Amino acid sequence: MKKPYRIKRTTEIESVLKTGASTRNRHVRLFWKSNADNKHFRFAMGVSKKLGNAVTRNKLKRRVRMIVAGQTIRRPDDFFIVLSQGAQHLTFDELKDALESALKKSKLI
Repeated sequence: MKKPYRIKRTTEIESVLKTGASTRNRHVRLFWKSNADNKHFRFAMGVSKKLGNAVTRNKLKRRVRMIVAGQTIRRPDDFFIVLSQGAQHLTFDELKDALESALKKSKLI
Protein backbone atom coordinates (compact mmCIF):
# COMPACT_ATOMS: atom_id res chain seq x y z
CA MET A 1 0.00 0.00 0.00
CA LYS A 2 1.22 3.47 -0.76
CA LYS A 3 1.90 5.88 2.08
CA PRO A 4 -1.19 8.09 1.56
CA TYR A 5 -3.32 5.02 2.39
CA ARG A 6 -1.71 4.43 5.80
CA ILE A 7 -2.43 5.95 9.17
CA LYS A 8 0.87 6.50 10.95
CA ARG A 9 0.23 8.91 13.82
CA THR A 10 -0.70 7.39 17.16
CA THR A 11 -3.15 10.22 17.83
CA GLU A 12 -5.06 9.41 14.64
CA ILE A 13 -5.24 5.71 15.54
CA GLU A 14 -6.44 6.55 19.06
CA SER A 15 -9.09 8.82 17.56
CA VAL A 16 -10.40 5.96 15.42
CA LEU A 17 -10.43 3.63 18.44
CA LYS A 18 -12.11 6.07 20.84
CA THR A 19 -14.68 7.82 18.66
CA GLY A 20 -15.23 5.40 15.79
CA ALA A 21 -17.62 2.51 15.32
CA SER A 22 -16.52 -1.12 15.48
CA THR A 23 -17.40 -4.63 14.43
CA ARG A 24 -15.79 -8.00 14.93
CA ASN A 25 -15.82 -11.61 13.99
CA ARG A 26 -13.82 -14.52 15.33
CA HIS A 27 -10.43 -13.43 13.96
CA VAL A 28 -10.74 -9.75 13.03
CA ARG A 29 -11.79 -6.63 14.90
CA LEU A 30 -12.44 -3.57 12.75
CA PHE A 31 -12.73 0.01 13.97
CA TRP A 32 -13.64 2.81 11.56
CA LYS A 33 -14.32 6.51 11.60
CA SER A 34 -15.51 8.84 8.88
CA ASN A 35 -12.89 11.31 7.64
CA ALA A 36 -14.18 13.88 5.16
CA ASP A 37 -10.72 15.47 4.84
CA ASN A 38 -9.45 12.59 2.72
CA LYS A 39 -10.29 11.67 -0.85
CA HIS A 40 -9.61 7.98 -0.17
CA PHE A 41 -9.54 5.53 2.72
CA ARG A 42 -6.62 5.13 5.13
CA PHE A 43 -5.91 2.19 7.39
CA ALA A 44 -3.61 0.84 10.06
CA MET A 45 -3.37 -2.55 11.71
CA GLY A 46 -2.36 -4.04 15.01
CA VAL A 47 -0.91 -7.51 15.45
CA SER A 48 -0.19 -8.62 19.01
CA LYS A 49 2.98 -10.42 20.03
CA LYS A 50 0.70 -13.18 21.29
CA LEU A 51 0.16 -14.24 17.68
CA GLY A 52 3.74 -15.39 17.23
CA ASN A 53 7.27 -14.30 16.51
CA ALA A 54 8.21 -11.41 14.22
CA VAL A 55 8.22 -13.59 11.10
CA THR A 56 4.65 -14.75 11.76
CA ARG A 57 3.39 -11.25 12.58
CA ASN A 58 5.02 -9.75 9.47
CA LYS A 59 3.51 -12.51 7.33
CA LEU A 60 0.05 -11.67 8.69
CA LYS A 61 0.58 -7.96 8.05
CA ARG A 62 1.68 -8.60 4.46
CA ARG A 63 -1.40 -10.74 3.88
CA VAL A 64 -3.74 -8.10 5.30
CA ARG A 65 -2.14 -5.39 3.16
CA MET A 66 -2.62 -7.55 0.06
CA ILE A 67 -6.26 -8.22 0.95
CA VAL A 68 -7.02 -4.54 1.58
CA ALA A 69 -5.25 -3.51 -1.62
CA GLY A 70 -7.49 -5.87 -3.58
CA GLN A 71 -10.73 -4.42 -2.18
CA THR A 72 -12.72 -1.52 -3.58
CA ILE A 73 -13.39 0.57 -0.51
CA ARG A 74 -15.97 3.19 -1.36
CA ARG A 75 -15.88 5.67 1.51
CA PRO A 76 -12.99 7.93 2.57
CA ASP A 77 -12.92 6.51 6.09
CA ASP A 78 -10.04 5.75 8.42
CA PHE A 79 -10.05 2.21 9.74
CA PHE A 80 -7.97 0.13 12.11
CA ILE A 81 -7.70 -3.66 11.84
CA VAL A 82 -6.81 -5.82 14.84
CA LEU A 83 -6.08 -9.50 14.32
CA SER A 84 -7.26 -11.77 17.13
CA GLN A 85 -5.78 -14.94 18.56
CA GLY A 86 -5.97 -17.79 16.06
CA ALA A 87 -5.50 -15.62 12.98
CA GLN A 88 -1.96 -16.92 12.61
CA HIS A 89 -3.32 -20.40 11.79
CA LEU A 90 -5.58 -19.23 8.96
CA THR A 91 -4.78 -19.75 5.31
CA PHE A 92 -4.76 -16.73 3.01
CA ASP A 93 -8.28 -17.49 1.75
CA GLU A 94 -9.67 -17.94 5.28
CA LEU A 95 -8.10 -14.66 6.40
CA LYS A 96 -9.50 -12.95 3.29
CA ASP A 97 -13.00 -14.26 4.07
CA ALA A 98 -12.77 -13.09 7.69
CA LEU A 99 -11.56 -9.62 6.71
CA GLU A 100 -14.12 -9.25 3.92
CA SER A 101 -16.86 -10.27 6.34
CA ALA A 102 -15.83 -7.52 8.76
CA LEU A 103 -15.59 -4.95 5.95
CA LYS A 104 -19.07 -5.89 4.70
CA LYS A 105 -20.53 -5.58 8.22
CA SER A 106 -19.11 -2.08 8.43
CA LYS A 107 -20.44 -1.30 4.92
CA LEU A 108 -16.99 -0.17 3.76
CA ILE A 109 -17.22 -2.52 0.75
